[in-house]
Amino acid sequence: MRRVRRRGGNKEKVFGCDLLEHLNTSGQEVPLVLRCCSEFVEHHGIVDGIYRLSGVSSNIQKLR
Repeated sequence: MRRVRRRGGNKEKVFGCDLLEHLNTSGQEVPLVLRCCSEFVEHHGIVDGIYRLSGVSSNIQKLR
């Protein structure tokens, strides 16, 4: 997993601030912490129960 914390450079608040304000300040559509978490989950295949499949049970079993 890549290192997210930067030393000395980026001093903007991430936690405890308004989400829209943070996204406008950082110029991102999705906060970095959420992107890193989702990339980790997808990379390590821990998706069962996080991403829901809806529909006919037989179709879900085929997808799995």
